[in-house]
Parts: sequence; C-alpha cells; structure tokens
Amino acid sequence: MQVQIAEYRTRNASPPVGRTPLFSSHPNWRWFILTTVLIGAAMSALDVSIENIALPTLRNYYHVSLSLDEWVAMAYMLTLTIFLPLFGRLADMFGRTRMYNLGFVIFTIGSALCGLAPTMEFMIISRVIQATGGGLLQANSVAIITQSFPRCELGKAIGIQGAVQAISMAIGPFLGGLLIGLNLFGMQWRSIFYVNVPIGILGTIAAYYILPVDKKRTSREKMDYVGCMTFAAALLFLVLALNEGRKLGWESDTIVTYFFLSVIFFVVFVVTEKRFSCPMMDFQLYRIYDFSAGNITGFFSYYVLFGILFIMPFYLENIAHFSAFAAGAMLTPIPITMSLVAPIAGTLSDRYGPALMTSIGMFVCAAASFALIFCGRSPDITLLIVEFTALGLGMGLFTPPNNSAVMSCVPEERLGSAGGILNMMRSSGRVFGIDISGLIVTTMTAAYVGSAGYRHINFSPVPREIRENGFMRGYVAVLITFTVLNLISALLSVTKKGRTKIAVEHFLSE
Repeated sequence: MQVQIAEYRTRNASPPVGRTPLFSSHPNWRWFILTTVLIGAAMSALDVSIENIALPTLRNYYHVSLSLDEWVAMAYMLTLTIFLPLFGRLADMFGRTRMYNLGFVIFTIGSALCGLAPTMEFMIISRVIQATGGGLLQANSVAIITQSFPRCELGKAIGIQGAVQAISMAIGPFLGGLLIGLNLFGMQWRSIFYVNVPIGILGTIAAYYILPVDKKRTSREKMDYVGCMTFAAALLFLVLALNEGRKLGWESDTIVTYFFLSVIFFVVFVVTEKRFSCPMMDFQLYRIYDFSAGNITGFFSYYVLFGILFIMPFYLENIAHFSAFAAGAMLTPIPITMSLVAPIAGTLSDRYGPALMTSIGMFVCAAASFALIFCGRSPDITLLIVEFTALGLGMGLFTPPNNSAVMSCVPEERLGSAGGILNMMRSSGRVFGIDISGLIVTTMTAAYVGSAGYRHINFSPVPREIRENGFMRGYVAVLITFTVLNLISALLSVTKKGRTKIAVEHFLSE
C-alpha cells in the first residue's frame, strides 16, 4: 500500500519533462513525447499485418513452399511474443528511452534488410531482427507514456496510442496491397519494407532529442540469463505447438514433444525465478489486484478480438457466400470503431476511473459475441455491421482504461517490466485466440462429417451441406466461448479494477 500511495502522489504531480538542452520546459512537452512514441507504436503495429498481403507474392518470387513462406509472418510474431517481457526488463535496468532509441535503430535496419533480402532464409532472419526492434518499441511505449503523464491524463494518452495502433493494424493489408500494386521505382514487394526506413530514421532522431532522459540508477541489478532463456524457450515451444498442431496433428510426436518441452522449461523458469534476487519477471507484481486482473482480461480481450477476425472470414465467405472483398469490408468497422472510441474512453476513465469503462466495454463485447451466434446461413448485412461495430465499440471502451489501470498500479522502477508483460499477454491472446478457435472449428467439423459417414474431410467428396453444418457447429461453439470469456472479463473488471485508486484516495483523505 505504501508503494502504491507514493506512486499515486508522484503520478498526480507535474509531469516529467524531456531533454533539458531543448524545449523541455514547454508546458505541453509531454505531448511531444507522446507523438514520438506514437511513431514507434504505429510502425511496430503496422508490420504485424502489412506483410500478410505480400505472402503469395513472396512465395512466387522466391519459389519456395507454403510452409517456408509462412515463416515470414511467424518469425515476426514469435520474436515479439517470446521476448517482450525480456525487453521490458532490460528497459528497467538500462533505461526506457535508451531501449526505445535502440528499438528504432534495430527496426529500421531490419526493415532495410528485409527489402534487400536475396533469399527467403535471409528474409526470415531479417524479420527476426525487425521484430526485435519492434519488441523494444512495444515493450517501452506504454511505460514511457505512463512515466511522462500525470494520472489525470494517463487514460487519454494511452487511448490515443491505442487508436493509432488500431488504425495501423487495420490499414496494414490495404497499404501493403497499394504499395505492391503501385510498384514504385520497380521495387514491387520490397517497398512495404523500405517505407519503414525514412520513418524509422525520423523516429530515431525525434526519440533522441524529445524523449525524457533516463534517470541515473544508484544500483545496477544483475541480468537473469537463466530466467530469460527458460521463459523464452517455454513460450517458443508452446506457440510452435499451437501453430503447427493443426497441420501435423495434435497427437503427432512433434507436437507432443513441443508441449512437453514447454512444460519443462516453464517449471524450470518458475523454480529459478523464486531463487534469483533480481528475477526477469517480478512475481510480486501479480499480488496487485489491478495488475493481475488487467493482464488476464487483456489476454481474454485479444483472444476474442483476433479469434473473431480469424473465424469470421471463413463464415462470411464459405457459409454466407460473400466475396473476399465484401468479407474484409464488413470487418473494417471493428478497428475503425476501436480507433474512434479509444481516446474518448481513455479520457472518461481519467474522470470516472477504469472500472466503469472496462466493465461496460466487456459487457458490450459479450452482447456482440452472443448476437453473432444467431446469424445463421443467410445473415442480414446491416445487422452484421451493427454487431461488428458493437464489438469495436466494446474493445475501444475496454483497452485504454485497462492498460492505464495496469500501468498505474506498479512502482515506477518496474514500469518497463509491467509494459513488457502486458504486451506479451495481449500478443499471447492473439496467438491462442486464432489457434484454439481454429482447433475447435476443425475438430467439430471433422467430428460431424465423420458421424455422417465420411472419414476424411479433406479427401472425400463431402456434400456441401454436411460440411457447412459441421462448420456451423464449431462456429457456434467458438462464439459461445467468446461470450463466456467476455463475461468473465466484465466481472473481473467490476470486482478488481479501480480498487487501488479508491483505496489510495480514501487513505489520502483521512
């Protein structure tokens, strides 16, 4: 409680300023800091989705198999997911601004290498380098914002960041397709990577001159190498198992081995962390109500969001028989509404507290998920758009206040670690949401088709009606799962978030 009270008083004091040699005395300097952070947030979020549109082009250009082509996207995703907690920890040890600047440099170099890639293997390695820079940017962006803004403006600032990230991820495929189609200077697909280079250089210069100077640490903590390696290995094998399970079979020796190694490394990680004086992941943070609840609900929210973005195109194209273009257009209200609502939700959470906004957001998402269950095979287009808009509304109401609640309740010296864990949980939610949703649908479809007398769904001439009936069973099961997770998140938001702030305000009033 004493730590939280001290942190509360610090957050409501005047915001920290940027570099002294420039114009850091300007009363609105914190907004220049936010603008600089937004450059990195937009770049790292954009490259999560921009390359997806180029995968068929890359496969034809390099003449490689589909399994190797998929690693262009998977290498970026894996690197982000498994190293985000490490990047946050490094920021706490060596300085958030220093790590953010380094992230700009590495991301820019990685982007240039991707554009130069002579082979697919070189491309995959370059994507790992690019993701390393993106991870340093993602892990530290929320921490720098939290450090630079007073508590009364934190939700608004994080809301603006969330809006920029939502827009970046939404326009990624469109921008990638546009750049490839324009074929500027004969660069073809290479332009989707080269476009990051001038932006990265601009971001590096801005970060150096605008971001606040890192505080000088009186004591240097030791690096937990064992914890870093074991945690990264545990996440790596778990994500590999989830991604490869549908292709290789969940009972295959490879997938079983992946799950086994994941469990072993995770057990070793937990045992060693408890014995290390300066652990990579501070388990004491999980004793804070807002931190634990915020990370759990953040995981659930991304699980639902990306699960819906994954499963709905199959429903819209294969069941409702819309074109691919129409299906993509109908899903755009989700990120658009999120980007419009996020800044407003952040501002309202500053005024009324995060508990109200996050719980309302999750209840809206639960209602939207529940309504999607009853779409049927001939859905009403207007009703679908309303339901997708409601989902975007709920996510926009939830995400910025939730992030603000998580970051507001941790000590300042652990902001980097908290930001890394928060982003890791959301990234893991994206992976689990896609893979588990796909597993449920494929398993239930195969079971239904098998009950109808067809043993091999991929090779037997299964009648379309039977195949669609099987898919719809899996679709309904997935949407019920999403509804339940949203309700759990809503209840956690009501019972957990805001309790730290209320307790501190009550103590200070006495």
